[in-house]
Amino acid sequence: MHTRLTVVTVTHNGGLVIGGLLDSLPRDVRLVVVDNASSDDTLDIVSAKRPDATVLRNEIGQGYGRGASRGLDAVETELALLANPDSVLSEDAIQALIDAADKYPDAAMFGPVHKAGDGHIEPSHDVELWRRHLFGKRDGELPPDGDICVEFISGAVNLVRMDVLKEIGFYDPDVFLYFEDDDMCMRIRRAGHSLIVVPNSVVVHLNSGSVRPNAAYYWEKFWHIAWSRIHIERKYHGTVAATRLALRDTLRYGIKALGNFVVFRGFQGRRDAARCAGTWAALRGVSALRSLEGAGK
Repeated sequence: MHTRLTVVTVTHNGGLVIGGLLDSLPRDVRLVVVDNASSDDTLDIVSAKRPDATVLRNEIGQGYGRGASRGLDAVETELALLANPDSVLSEDAIQALIDAADKYPDAAMFGPVHKAGDGHIEPSHDVELWRRHLFGKRDGELPPDGDICVEFISGAVNLVRMDVLKEIGFYDPDVFLYFEDDDMCMRIRRAGHSLIVVPNSVVVHLNSGSVRPNAAYYWEKFWHIAWSRIHIERKYHGTVAATRLALRDTLRYGIKALGNFVVFRGFQGRRDAARCAGTWAALRGVSALRSLEGAGK
């Protein structure tokens, strides 16, 4: 019996993939689903497959971090397993993470190895944000031979100790999307706890399979990536460092956007324009939660 564990997943129009996650979970594990205003059949699928689940509905999409925090607030067990709706788990993968939690009592987060839908290994851990540029691309990287202590674990699937999260706080409420997992990992480490990758735990991550991409989706995605990057810089390195980075990136992305539009690379142009706009918004102090504030929330 999984009496020590609650699974938390945050959904938004995840009808294409949520069934795979639900089918992969042990039937006796507690499940909390936080839905960010889905307009598809996501909640119908949840109701049919896991009528015992605790479903928390947000009438307006709150973003990932706020949604996950609401789910974590409903957890009453010792451990929580955060799992994106486009992930597929297994009994063995979950048990390996729990075993690691028992083996390493000073660690607070435990991450599995990720496989993409086609079977290749997808990097699920990394060094801290500010050192990643030193290591370049990691395509083709093999998983570790044994458990390792790392600086960052992907937010797509991870096991956490609830007592530690209650001590340091849940996800940053100012972030709508992106880099909230970097922030969480840094706060866990700064509180004196380790992050452990457990290679005996293997999950499948379909990577964005929970959305139906369109032009508006891609604009929001790259806008929030850029905004959140400046927010994290300001949070950890101060206003001067954030302003310097924002000015550099606004100029860089603006030039790239113009160049891509000139040579008729429309997708790349819109991507870089969104990055430029998100960076400039962060520099001017525009909230990433502008859509919520506009709705009076």
